[in-house]
Amino acid sequence: MQERERSVSSGWLMLAVVIVVCLVVPIVILAGVAGSIVPLWASIVLASLLIAAATLTSLGLFTLQPNEARVLVLFGRYVGTVKKDGFHWANPFSVNRGPWVADREPGKEGQVSIRAKHKYRVSLRARNFETQASKVNDQRGNPIEIGAVVVWRVEDTAKALFDVDEYEHYVMIQSEAAVRRLANSYPYDHSEDAPSDELTLRDNSDAVSAALEKELQQRLSMAGVVVKEARLTHLAYAPEIAGAMLRRQAAEAIIAARQRIVEGAVSMVEMALAQLSEKQMVELDEERKAAMVTNLLVVLCAEAQAEPVVNVGTLYH
Repeated sequence: MQERERSVSSGWLMLAVVIVVCLVVPIVILAGVAGSIVPLWASIVLASLLIAAATLTSLGLFTLQPNEARVLVLFGRYVGTVKKDGFHWANPFSVNRGPWVADREPGKEGQVSIRAKHKYRVSLRARNFETQASKVNDQRGNPIEIGAVVVWRVEDTAKALFDVDEYEHYVMIQSEAAVRRLANSYPYDHSEDAPSDELTLRDNSDAVSAALEKELQQRLSMAGVVVKEARLTHLAYAPEIAGAMLRRQAAEAIIAARQRIVEGAVSMVEMALAQLSEKQMVELDEERKAAMVTNLLVVLCAEAQAEPVVNVGTLYH
């Protein structure tokens, strides 16, 4: 199905016609009662026809708010979509007053509220949908919890109504499936044997969001839906492995900090030996240099504050 935008008549003009017809009905009846112009039976028949025509014409009146569309279906055939806001009139047989369907809206704590919604009246506004935090496995098989928020809107009303069944529910299910697929495609965090440019869920949020948006657009294009934005809102290790993974991250952080401290301490020792040798303040043999290096590394790399020890002798006695 492809959407076809349709222009319709002004509702105010047809409303004036309906009002005029309603005003003519009592005049026709009074003329029949008087019997001077038409017989009574003819006036009753004419008044009945005018009432039926006014009622049928009034059924074609409808209003549209900004960013709202009305799909016209004539005897089971799609004839077009009205997108211009205002008061309109169309063929009464194409302006369907039903059926009413259930509109699922996410509620609190993952609940879904149900409300009645006219099937052929479609909102074109941007909408938010937040997926529930699902427990899935990442690319390495680690159980994680992941959730996302999707900003979407209907672009093609014909596809939304006639190519899928209940497009709001379709968006919900496909969003959950896309988030699960995304979690299976990337690791949660870097590992020791992984390449440095590896994309992860935790460190590459922009690239992961772009991949999620692309996946969602491919899934939802069948329903005439455009994905405006998709981003992760919840990402964490599953409770059963969260403690172990946090200890692992803490250990990696400690190792990285120790490496930085050692690199700085070695550079400071090199600088101290170079300056002593350059200024010729003291002559150190290899053994004295080794002792000095040991003492400086102990002072610079120790976690606790170093306490000096005064040596009253010499290195060799």
